[in-house]
Amino acid sequence: MKNILVTGSKGQLGNEMQIIAKKEFDFIYFFTDVDELDITNVDAIDNFVAGNKIDYIVNCAAYTAVDKAETDFEVCYKINAQAVKNIAEVAKKHNLKVIHVSTDYVFNGENFKPYTEEDKVCPVSVYGKSKLEGEKALFETMQEAVVIRTSWLYSSFGNNFVKTMMKLGAEREALNVIFDQVGTPTYAADLAEAIVTILKSDDFIPGIYHFSNEGVCSWYDFAIKIHQLAGIKCIVRPIESKEYHFPTPRPHYSVLNKAKIKKTYGVDIPHWEKSLKKCIDILKNN
Repeated sequence: MKNILVTGSKGQLGNEMQIIAKKEFDFIYFFTDVDELDITNVDAIDNFVAGNKIDYIVNCAAYTAVDKAETDFEVCYKINAQAVKNIAEVAKKHNLKVIHVSTDYVFNGENFKPYTEEDKVCPVSVYGKSKLEGEKALFETMQEAVVIRTSWLYSSFGNNFVKTMMKLGAEREALNVIFDQVGTPTYAADLAEAIVTILKSDDFIPGIYHFSNEGVCSWYDFAIKIHQLAGIKCIVRPIESKEYHFPTPRPHYSVLNKAKIKKTYGVDIPHWEKSLKKCIDILKNN
């Protein structure tokens, strides 16, 4: 039976991995967050891996505060780039396999069709640049690795757009939401299932893969559907990005092409509206 180390276990994706682990008995999981394992310390990772005979590392840990990263870049790079290099070095030393989660922010968002894994990367934010550095550090250090780029992540855990829209929609009569940024939401539970599918696969095929739910929408469309499914009566007005002053530029287009992960690992991907309903049902019942 394989031993799986999952970092960042208190985040959205890490929490969803823990739920799956309670139902799946194919592996022995070791769930850690910064209190249990500091991945910016290479010796700490080495000791943990050796002491627990780890076979796979699933890195769900990340610095994701996009705007804060612009001024907090040292900490951002330490977590998103250096820590990934640390994981890679330990994995190479102990002959482990790694699954690492990355982001659509490695692209500049100026595409006109869904991004493939072969498209040119060109991050425009500190966050995006740090995540790209993490990808590079991983593959420069070792080969037995899978990178999964995802977008617009949400779940019933942590802070995210879905929970914010439900909260604000219940508190206010009207909201302004951006309509000229287009992408695809990703339910963290679906991404966790995809990761487990890769872990279970007889053939671990390294490389970069894209994963989000199926379909396309704007943040405005997303907000409308959230309120509809949650039964919230709130006026949602569409606005342009220029009317909302972000400290950090956002990709205007970040739809990801998922053909590669579906073909290689047989991953089944639900439509974003179907998964959103699942998540909102959980939130309404909590």
